[in-house]
Amino acid sequence: MSEVKEDNSLWYIVGGCIVVMVAVVMFLKGEKSEHLKSGAVAQLQAETFANLEKRKTRNDVTEDQKAGK
Repeated sequence: MSEVKEDNSLWYIVGGCIVVMVAVVMFLKGEKSEHLKSGAVAQLQAETFANLEKRKTRNDVTEDQKAGK
């Protein structure tokens, strides 16, 4: 009787998927805080709070708008 050789390509596919997933996770962890380094978030936040203060101090603003509703 001749022995049948098993095909192990499934394990290569599973291993390759695991390696790709680990590489993607490492890449995304490195890119996670890139947008904070540019200062755009801090600038936008400062502009937003300045606009809110202007809105609260205007005379023609209703009480609901002053409360942020």
